[in-house]
Amino acid sequence: MRYFITLSYDGTAYHGWQIQPNAPSVQETLQHALSTLLRQDVEVVGAGRTDTGVHARRMVAHFDWTEPLDGAQLAYKLNKLLPRDIAVQGVELVADDMHARFSAVSRTYHYYLHLHKDPFLQGRSWQMYGPLDFEAMNRAAQLLLSYRDFTSFSKLHTDTKTNDCTVTEARWDELSPGQWRFTITANRFLRNMVRAVVGTLVEVGRGRMTLEAFCRVIERKDRCQAGESVPAHGLYLVDIKYPFPMNTF
Repeated sequence: MRYFITLSYDGTAYHGWQIQPNAPSVQETLQHALSTLLRQDVEVVGAGRTDTGVHARRMVAHFDWTEPLDGAQLAYKLNKLLPRDIAVQGVELVADDMHARFSAVSRTYHYYLHLHKDPFLQGRSWQMYGPLDFEAMNRAAQLLLSYRDFTSFSKLHTDTKTNDCTVTEARWDELSPGQWRFTITANRFLRNMVRAVVGTLVEVGRGRMTLEAFCRVIERKDRCQAGESVPAHGLYLVDIKYPFPMNTF
């Protein structure tokens, strides 16, 4: 029997989702809690990998178990056992062929930045200095929907077989004066991709890169041509969509 776990976490204290040999990870922490409750080693498979310090408002993972489980009771017990920076929203039985990673049809990330010092955004949003042209940044963001190969925004020397992604949404929204959110949705993301995209869009916003130059960055398929990766603490995985009926759980 296969079960999906929906969870959220503050990634500040973790070296990303994926288990690391000598550093704490969200996957390891969840897996340990689940194995403790079920009194048997359980492997948890996540929908993707978030980098060190990246947060998730909605992550999905799956595990297999031989007997029926009370999902609501298991979620309650997991929340009692897990640290305060990881929360389980639900545990549900799914079809055996459902896969947290490979069955997902889209993922959405948010990146937050603010232009004025705010102690309540510390560690949750990136504080920028100087004005940004968000109209130009939005025009550049729309250009992402016209491309498929995002090698220029990928971390080097990864084990992915392709750097093709289908971006279906990319935009900046002002949440309040001086506080902005970038939303990007795609079928898949490369390692470090969102932070590299944001860093390059900021170059456009600073007037250091034209829209034509932004297109050339993508077309050259060279990470060295793109902007620097922005800090991880402003990045959130916020949604993962699955085919019917998984998008309702």
